[in-house]
Amino acid sequence: MRLQAQSFEGESNTTGVWTVETTSSCTLPPSPPFEGTVVMAVRNLIVETTFCLLGFTDYPELQIPLFLVFLIMYIITVVGNLGMIVIIKINPKFHTPMYFFLSHLSLVDFCYSSIVTPKLLENLVMADKSIYYFSCMLQYFLSCTAVVTKSFLLAVMAYDRFVAICNPLLYTVVMSQRLCALLVSGSYLWGMFGPLVLLCYALQLNFSGHNIINHFFCEYTALLAATSSDIFIPHLLLFGFATFNEVSTLLIILTSYIFIFVTVLNIRSVSGHHKAFSTCVSHLTAITIFHRTILFLYCVPNSKNSRHTVKVASVFYTVVNPMLNPLIYSLRNKDVKDALRKLIDTKVPFH
Repeated sequence: MRLQAQSFEGESNTTGVWTVETTSSCTLPPSPPFEGTVVMAVRNLIVETTFCLLGFTDYPELQIPLFLVFLIMYIITVVGNLGMIVIIKINPKFHTPMYFFLSHLSLVDFCYSSIVTPKLLENLVMADKSIYYFSCMLQYFLSCTAVVTKSFLLAVMAYDRFVAICNPLLYTVVMSQRLCALLVSGSYLWGMFGPLVLLCYALQLNFSGHNIINHFFCEYTALLAATSSDIFIPHLLLFGFATFNEVSTLLIILTSYIFIFVTVLNIRSVSGHHKAFSTCVSHLTAITIFHRTILFLYCVPNSKNSRHTVKVASVFYTVVNPMLNPLIYSLRNKDVKDALRKLIDTKVPFH
């Protein structure tokens, strides 16, 4: 891949911006038809604060096949997660704490995928891979908020399963509407707090020169790699924040499931065993796929992973995991499958 410098005429000092010649280039707004000090200052700001996302792959022959694959996955994600929300909303049988949390998990997955995937698809087929500074920072903040919120929602769902299986007689008392609302609200609020702190540091970073982000979205470590500023404190904050989130949520999850497995082993009913394990296996599958990727990317100090490895790993928690979650929870849940079948039969009657 060769980078070529381009210059813009009409200024006393030439401002450089870099383009990627292998697949596409990052274009900037054309020069204004009039000159002036204020106009020149604004134009310089636009040039300096435009990033180039290199995208998922450098091979042009793979871009169309990857576009089709990611497009299909995104459609499945949207239909699956929105469908899950609709089923839970319209069916009174699912107006329980477990499905209340699941509906919010589906909402977060839908939002997260919609924050990242459209830009990924655009960069696979469009020549212009540029993204403005504020758009990039907004994408980072929203995507990071969704990841942290999802992490704590999964922990909340583990606690909900613990109460339902270990203390079934007290379930409706313990998991009250007020507590459920507080747990979900707390997940969203904490999901915004940490990324907001990291965003404050990111806004202070100096981006000048080529401003190339070697990723398919504005991920925090990719932003740090593109700056000329000292990144020790932002890296330290990211590592500390990610480690705290992972340790705290996984501790809740592991503790809950230790008690769950002990309780299930004491259940003599075969049907009780099957129902408890069916619910837990679905949840544990979603947890494993999500947390393994986060631990690999953000909780390994001084990681020497190549940027290509980081991109592939990022696909799992940005594209693959949001698509799989509704499938995991619906295919292993008889109640959801029955509700979906009834909904389809109602909307599309067969004669």
